[in-house]
Parts: sequence; C-alpha cells; structure tokens
Amino acid sequence: MTTAPAAAAAAADGAQAPQGPPAPDDESSTGGAGGNDSAEAEGEAEQEDATPALPLTALKTKAPTLTTAYKAATTTLKKHNLTGTRAKVYLVLDRSASMRPYYKDGSAQALAEQTLALAAHLDPEATVPVVFFSTELDGTGEITLTDHENKIDTLHAGLGRMGRTSYHAAVEAVLAHHTKHATPATPALVIFQTDGAPDAKTPATQALTEAAATHPTVFFSFVAFGDPENKAFDYLRKLKTPNTSHFLAGETPRELTDKELYEGVLANWRP
Repeated sequence: MTTAPAAAAAAADGAQAPQGPPAPDDESSTGGAGGNDSAEAEGEAEQEDATPALPLTALKTKAPTLTTAYKAATTTLKKHNLTGTRAKVYLVLDRSASMRPYYKDGSAQALAEQTLALAAHLDPEATVPVVFFSTELDGTGEITLTDHENKIDTLHAGLGRMGRTSYHAAVEAVLAHHTKHATPATPALVIFQTDGAPDAKTPATQALTEAAATHPTVFFSFVAFGDPENKAFDYLRKLKTPNTSHFLAGETPRELTDKELYEGVLANWRP
C-alpha cells in the first residue's frame, strides 16, 4: 500500500492538526491506548492463557504505551472465544468535513492506537494499514509498534482538503490491498470509522455486497462517531450484508474505555 505523505506544510483544514490532550489516568476513561495501567488489567494479563501474535513482554518493550489497550483486548478476545485468532487488521478513517473535530481532539489517533493494540494479538507483523477516505480515496499509510505516536495527525495533515463520505472508495482500497498482500483465505478485520451515512448509498451497498461474495473472509466492523440517535446512522442500522456490523461509539468516543471499544468492534466478528 502506498504510504501517504508523512508531513505537509498545512493541515487538512487549514492549520496544523493539533495533538489531542494526554490520556486521563482514570480506568473508566482510557482516552485510547495510553490509559491507566490498572491492577485489574495486570491480573488479567497474568492469567492469560492466550497465544497472541505478539506476547505482552515483547509489546512492553516495543510499545509500552499500548499495554493497557492490549490487556483489554486480551479479555475481550477471550470472552468471544477469539483467543489465538490470526487475521490482518485494517483501519479506515473518515475524512469528511464533519470529522474535523475528531481529528483535533485526538479521537482518530486514539482509535488507531486501540486498533494497533488489537492487531498485536491477531497479526504477527503487528502492522495496521490505514485508509483515509472522503469524496474519494484520500490516501493511505500504516502504523506500527515503533511508529504510531501522532502518526494519524501527521498523515491526515498531508492529505489536503476534507470532502464528503464515499464508503465505496475505502472498501475498494482495502480489498485491493488485501488481494495483493494476503492469501484469499486470510481473515481480515476492517475497523471502519465514520461519522455519517455514505453520500452515495447505492455504490456503498454494492461495494459491501460484492466484498461479501468475492472476499468472504474480510469483515467490516463500523465504528460510528457521533450522536447515536442521528438518522444518518440508519444506514448502518439497516445494513444487512453478512460481512458487516456496527458500533455506535457516541459523541465523545475518546472517553470510551478500551474494553468498551473492543466489545463493540468484536461483538459480531467470527472468522
């Protein structure tokens, strides 16, 4: 996958995208992967009988800020009998104009870190390709254990103007990458973030329907940022394709605990 520009003179909305505030030291609100390393989480890790792609000891060395999210993923994977599962993990990020506040407050970066911590369980490479979309495919990049801090801010800042919401462009980009870099039988979990319905619903539904037929091992777990009562999310509520699920993350997604996020993302994924 072609890496998006790593830096740019101006941010996508006309100013350098600022970093979000530090994650709070409150177990109930981790603010993404850098949250409080609680005693309870430590206990869960010690009881771990999983075979993660990357052991906790290795993750502590490579990316210590991700350990809290990693432990929360351990618990959720075990709950859903997904311990030891291997899959490629992708992150899709909406760059429609209404997403501007979620980049500025660090919500997009936090989701990326949570996604990477989950990938450390599922993918031996622990590398997450990232797809940015708006009116079309805006750009791509990746996050790794050694290159993830502020990475979303940097990539986003180099991608120019923010546009509309064309789901199908992102779906097609993910499938193209998976076809090129993985065997057809390799499961894939696509964490697909958005804050609204697709502008063009027919192409979006067609792309997801075709994906279910041509790439049955690729699953799209939608994470909706915004008011859960927003009628825009009726599209996700009514979507009946077998390769999708949705999680309404609310208007302040960064305040979700890692466990809450993983529960929403993994509730219906059974590779």
